[in-house]
Order: sequence, then C-alpha cells, then structure tokens
Amino acid sequence: MSPHTTSTPRFLDAVHPGRTHWLELPPHRTSVRVARQATQARLASWHVPDEVCADALLLVSELVTNAVLHTAGERILCGVSRMTDERFRLEVHDGDLTGRGIPDCCPGLDDEGGRGLLLVREIADSWGVARSPLTGGNAVWASLATAS
Repeated sequence: MSPHTTSTPRFLDAVHPGRTHWLELPPHRTSVRVARQATQARLASWHVPDEVCADALLLVSELVTNAVLHTAGERILCGVSRMTDERFRLEVHDGDLTGRGIPDCCPGLDDEGGRGLLLVREIADSWGVARSPLTGGNAVWASLATAS
C-alpha cells in the first residue's frame, strides 16, 4: 500500500442524483474513449478546473484500459461521484472473477506498458482496489480534489 492508498473504499451509490454518474460499457478498446467523454462532460457540469479534469481523464483512461486489456468479463462499470464540493471519486469495476486482484507491476525501461497504476499512484490524492459488490470483480477507485 502506498501513502496515497486507503484501505476502506466507499462505493458510489445512486442515492444522490446529479452527484453520481455510472456507465456500463463493453470490454472493448472503444470504451476508453466513451468513458473519457462521459467523465469530461460530468466534470464540466460540476465546473471542475481544466487541470484537474485533465488529471481525471488520464486516470479514467488508465483504469478503463486496464479493465479492458487485463480482465475477463462481459462488462465494465465506470463511475464518477461528487463526494463533497471539494472532492470527487472515480471508479472502474471489472468482471474478473479469478480473485487475482491487481498485480504490482515494475515495468522495465524499454517496456511499452505497465505504468498505468504508477500514474494513478502519482496523480490521485488517494486510491485503492477492492472486490466489487456490483460485478464480483475488481473495483479500482481514485479520488481527486476539485481545486488544483
């Protein structure tokens, strides 16, 4: 666990309309673009500054890409929730029922991939991984402050 990781995730819920947005996506590469566009639209409606929005879009891209490339399942859930006026949370739930979790990765200098979670660790204020009560797979989440 890194200093930015907390161990007790709170999953998004739909009790607060306008503060939570979920997408159900197929496990295809095109879903990364769809998730990014939907997240950008939601964050813009909340007037999140451009710099913070750019960080959030990078996080969503990395998390959805990981779910598409490295897990099996018929769907991916992607959510964004306004936790407070100063903080929001991104979540990606996959359908990986193997129970493997998310492996620690140490890419080599010449490796073309493997740096997604390193970016998440550096950009997010806090992040974590848990079993998803929604899909039974992994739920990877990251939170960011709305001010840069």
